[in-house]
Amino acid sequence: MTDRLVKKAQKGDKEALLKLILNKQDEYYRIALSYMKNKDDALDVMEDMIVILYEKIHTLKKRESFYSWSKTILVRCCYDTFRKRKKTEFLEEEELVAQDDEIESAEIQIDLDQMLAQLNPQQAEMIRLKYLHDLDLKTIGAITNTSLGTVKSRIYYGLKKLYQLYRGEQDE
Repeated sequence: MTDRLVKKAQKGDKEALLKLILNKQDEYYRIALSYMKNKDDALDVMEDMIVILYEKIHTLKKRESFYSWSKTILVRCCYDTFRKRKKTEFLEEEELVAQDDEIESAEIQIDLDQMLAQLNPQQAEMIRLKYLHDLDLKTIGAITNTSLGTVKSRIYYGLKKLYQLYRGEQDE
């Protein structure tokens, strides 16, 4: 079904492209939010991704790679936004004011973000994509334009450092 929708989208069918995007909208949003750190920016980069997909879908060679290709474009949109701003934005505390469950979830997210901030950016990115977005190693490599061995290495050493940091906090 995906293959058929991609084929239609490549021929200019906007509805087919919309169906493809809607099929994975939650995944796109989670990826964008993990990079952008707030919902408005996440939605903005998703809009940018959709425009690029519409303009460039005719260049897609392997129809079965649509979702990997589109996620790569989404990540690049996030990076482009960062480059334009030349700074990284962090979650604002006002955004965390919500119901008790949301506050607890946000606290866990902040703790996780603080721990991941201790890693180099490449390790943190690989760990987010693997464990928070449940992407396989091959997809992570495609999205980040990184070899499979490098992806594995960054995840391994990143997890090792997180373990050491976590153990250090527990010993105090």
